[in-house]
Amino acid sequence: MEQSPDAPKQTPTAKDIAAQFREKITGPNREYDPGDQLPAARKLAKDLGVQLMTVQSAYGQLRDEGLVLTQQGRGTFVRNPSVPLGTEPGSSPAFTALAAELTSIHDALRSLGERLDRLERLVGDETPPAP
Repeated sequence: MEQSPDAPKQTPTAKDIAAQFREKITGPNREYDPGDQLPAARKLAKDLGVQLMTVQSAYGQLRDEGLVLTQQGRGTFVRNPSVPLGTEPGSSPAFTALAAELTSIHDALRSLGERLDRLERLVGDETPPAP
């Protein structure tokens, strides 16, 4: 059901704004490449006729999905998907914490692997006696 041209436009929600930018970042007709800056939140809020918090919430959703980085005082940028999540300044705090945890797990697994290798060298090709 289409609205008539005279009908008032519905104010977009944060979810609507996030969906529009998600499409512009990841869709087949991509408008934003990695490193590109998204419109300033204040200007976008004014252009869309919404509160600043609405745009900030939309950008927050995109940040939490790992699509953008927000750098205080600089703006919001499309992140490079080839760079591991949580390693760039402006990453979502959740991704930063996850990256730190994964690094810790990776280090522990590497250490365990090295210990297993040493044990296997000590034991050599000995096979346990049959019961």
